[in-house]
Amino acid sequence: MIRLRWLVAGTWLVIVAAALVAAAGLPDLLTNRFTLPGSDSHRVEQILEEHFGQRTTGSVAVVVLGTDGSAERLVPLVRTAAERASAVYPTSKVAAVQALSTDLVVATIVSKLEPADAKGHIDDMRRAFGSIDGAEVFVSGQAAIEHDLDPVFADDLKVGELYIAIPIALLILVFVFGSLAFVLPFLFAAAAIPTTLGIVWIFANFMELSVYLQNLVMLIGFGIAVDYSLLMVYRFREEINAGRNRADAVVRTMETAGRAVVFSGTAVGIGLAMMLAMPLPFMRGFGLGGLIIPLVSVVCALTLLPVLLYLLASRLDRVRLVPARILARREAESNFWTTLADRVMRRPLLVASLTTAALIALALPTLTLEVGPGSNNGVPQNLEGVRGLNLLTAAVGDGAVAPAIVVVDTGRAGGSGDPAARQAFARLASGLAADPEISRVDFQVSPQYISSDGRYARIDAVGRSEYGTPQALAFVDRLRGDIIPAAAFPPGVEVLAGGGPPAGADFLDLTYGSFPWLVLAVLVLTYFLLLRAFRSIVLPLKAIVMNILSIGAAYGMLTMFFKWGGAEAVGLISYDQIEGWIPVFIFAMVFGLSMDYEVFLVSRIREEWDAGRPNDEAVAVGLAKTGRIVTAAGLIMFAAFMGFVAGSILGLQQFGFGLAAAIILDVTIVRALLVPSTMALFGRWNWWLPARVARVFRVRPSPL
Repeated sequence: MIRLRWLVAGTWLVIVAAALVAAAGLPDLLTNRFTLPGSDSHRVEQILEEHFGQRTTGSVAVVVLGTDGSAERLVPLVRTAAERASAVYPTSKVAAVQALSTDLVVATIVSKLEPADAKGHIDDMRRAFGSIDGAEVFVSGQAAIEHDLDPVFADDLKVGELYIAIPIALLILVFVFGSLAFVLPFLFAAAAIPTTLGIVWIFANFMELSVYLQNLVMLIGFGIAVDYSLLMVYRFREEINAGRNRADAVVRTMETAGRAVVFSGTAVGIGLAMMLAMPLPFMRGFGLGGLIIPLVSVVCALTLLPVLLYLLASRLDRVRLVPARILARREAESNFWTTLADRVMRRPLLVASLTTAALIALALPTLTLEVGPGSNNGVPQNLEGVRGLNLLTAAVGDGAVAPAIVVVDTGRAGGSGDPAARQAFARLASGLAADPEISRVDFQVSPQYISSDGRYARIDAVGRSEYGTPQALAFVDRLRGDIIPAAAFPPGVEVLAGGGPPAGADFLDLTYGSFPWLVLAVLVLTYFLLLRAFRSIVLPLKAIVMNILSIGAAYGMLTMFFKWGGAEAVGLISYDQIEGWIPVFIFAMVFGLSMDYEVFLVSRIREEWDAGRPNDEAVAVGLAKTGRIVTAAGLIMFAAFMGFVAGSILGLQQFGFGLAAAIILDVTIVRALLVPSTMALFGRWNWWLPARVARVFRVRPSPL
């Protein structure tokens, strides 16, 4: 790379330029679509779209609030205005206009559009509907709420990234590097992130990828850029201070820190790629980005970063940004990590026992963790769509916007008119009406509820609770396990439950049906990777156990903070449930990033052990050489994740808090205390690798 440095730099310039052109078209290919392939609720959506001309998630509810007793006067006015609004909403029709109370009228407009497409028409609908004298008008429904949330999401992410994460990261980098060399991580990120987005653009032409994939790539990409730059710049400085010339210093850096980066990037990729195997398309998209960004970063670290070190590192270090006396004092304070390791290793059993007990205690609340598909209570309540929803739910029930929909497929045209099917349908309606969770059952003989060919019939059940609550999910179990079988439809008739609560239940079933097996696969693959990296059969197992402890503790803190009321104490949103996607994402991201730090630390300890140091001394030196790097990298990621917590949406608050808690636990309790204490307890067993195993993995054996 050094010999071909100008060719390498030029090649990367061309790659980045081409990637930027491709990435410019990426937003147009990303989507908010959310599907549950293979589930009953997905089949219900397909039947509704093909045979009833609508989707449950594409419905818009126009809520009109007048004065007491004005509902009768408002109904014809609302109907006329709803027809105008429907005219600008593609594939739509006015399904119903009804008074829900003496002062509240609701118009339901249905369409085939998904929320991702429908929300682009909400402003046109609001203008077309207009205003009504003496009444307030609110356009609501899932598409309208998503439309209103988009600018809130964008503003939260901007505040989190521009005003919190980036300034804090910049300050930490300036302090840690102490010179203009802090720009190296930014140069690294400027190459790796656009290249990744350019590759994602290729896949986006063939896959359903989420609009938030770009945020994930930028977040992980910047974190990796900081990690790898810190590790390699510090090692380069160390080799320069040892008297090597620039070229030899870069070569030695690549032999040591560069090797650690390869294994680290692979471990990060394995953790994040887990989501590629999830059965949900939107998660597979994040898995794709999570796999590509560390692989691109490894290639960048092996090709571009050596060139940057050779050409720029020494020159940038001459421009000091921190006074020399502070730098000298800080170098002297590097003994802090050695002193800490020495003190820990004097009482390793006590330290290991206390830290393990603390992590287990923090993890215990995970036993009470409840996951759910989401809640409208976790979004700002002042948005027009949410205000309309609140009026609607106050009149009908919390399940008004997302009712359960039961579709009956009789298997033949005109089958819904068969006497046996009609009797079973009546029993189904009675069973639904008798359930304590249901506030209203909607059905009538009309095209709204019976398909044009008479094969399909549907019935809507409005719940008293929001679609994702435990009560609503328990109703789904009763619906599918008791109510539908009790209706006793004739043979050959298929009954499917979809809509709000069933879709929430299907989301959780699809997610957590495969999640444990994917976690197991990630643990096994990571064990074998680290076995080769550390040349030990003990250290990889220890690393995995510690990661599980820190992730479990993060889950426990997440539960305590949001379920037990801690969030409200600091102005955030408390809620009993954690959104179902969050534990999956936390595991994938934290497992990868934690392995990053583990590889940095243990690789350096292994290097000192191979150089002939005793076990305890190797641990102390390795911790002293990497402690500051790991801590700085962890603090930067902590700041980035806390940027999400500063937002106003519950899901982002939970996501950011869980990630931040896991990272801060990992770089403090785990890396500074638990790692050195357990390595002191294991002694020479840390490095045990039998000859037979070594031959399989093509590394040198480490006999006891």
